[in-house]
This record gives sequence, structure tokens and C-alpha cells, in this order.
Amino acid sequence: MDAWTYHFDAFMKRFYGIDHRDAGMDDAQLARYRDLSPEEAAKTFGEDYDLDRIDRRFW
Repeated sequence: MDAWTYHFDAFMKRFYGIDHRDAGMDDAQLARYRDLSPEEAAKTFGEDYDLDRIDRRFW
């Protein structure tokens, strides 16, 4: 695993509680987000697939 993917997974876990494997992402899907920082890529992926963030409270 390269550094970008490692950090992307860390942000995915922080924001959504899953990593790229849990999300079913393959190398082609990861490549679509590599032009972004890992943090921005995780947020964008979550928005693209309408994922609920776990790091935000609802009250």
C-alpha cells in the first residue's frame, strides 16, 4: 500500500468508519481520486456515494 492510499484509508475510517476495501474500491476507482489530497479524496468519495459521516454529531 502506498502512502496516499494509507492516508486515504485513515481519513475514510475517520469520516465514514470504513476503508477503501470495505467500500469495494478497486485500483481504477482509487485512481479517479488520486489528483486530490487523501483528505479531500475521502470527503469527495463520501459525497459521491452519499455516505453518512460518523465524525459529526446530529444535535
